[in-house]
Amino acid sequence: MNAKCLLFAAAAAAALAGCASTAPHTWEVTPEIRAVVASPDRSDADRKTDERRKPEMMLAFAGVKPGMKVLEVGAGAGYSAELLARSVGPQGVVYAHNSPDAIARFIKTRFDERAAKPVMSNVVKLIRDFDDPAPGDVRNLDLATMLFEYHDTPAMGIDRAKMNRRIFDALKPGGHFVVADHSAKAGAGVSVGKTLHRIEESVVRQEIEAAGFKFVAAADFLRNPDDPRDATSSRSPIRVDEFVLKFVKP
Repeated sequence: MNAKCLLFAAAAAAALAGCASTAPHTWEVTPEIRAVVASPDRSDADRKTDERRKPEMMLAFAGVKPGMKVLEVGAGAGYSAELLARSVGPQGVVYAHNSPDAIARFIKTRFDERAAKPVMSNVVKLIRDFDDPAPGDVRNLDLATMLFEYHDTPAMGIDRAKMNRRIFDALKPGGHFVVADHSAKAGAGVSVGKTLHRIEESVVRQEIEAAGFKFVAAADFLRNPDDPRDATSSRSPIRVDEFVLKFVKP
């Protein structure tokens, strides 16, 4: 390599070092993660959901490992909670949170039906409001996730600053918080949460960082730049553009 090329390489390296938050985040889909997703006793409905949720990449990006203690905020009917339970194994635990209102209006008995599966024996069900998702004795967690739920919280009148602080408090130093959601147009803020079920990525990042989290990385495996982001996420004629963000508790 000649001197000119060496100079260019050094400059590029320095530029990357100064932009650590935008540098590629190292993560890998391991054979263990593939085995979890390929488990023969998973339902056909969950495998269909896999096509759009790409769980292998989500689990890898989140850094889920056996033995971890994980909080899932807004677990819904338990699609991700089951994947997390399989990933952390019998030595780990998954705290699956849902709000009383969500259970009454949407989830009904679906989570409980899934929870009856033997693989869910390491899952603890939490029924609590979104702004206080974990009891005081749930602490020193390795990971918290909030997948495709954040956009609903503004319309529900949730104190999101309080919610994010409670999640921060539940994590151990070095613990991570992973958030994924349907992307809204720049400038939309939280205004289309109820109508389009989307939220502006920059707003989510600002609010979570305000709770004390540090941004780690964004993943692009659910992005679709061709999505004009003007249709309701559940009825979009094309694949929805979705962001995935990872934060750490210092």
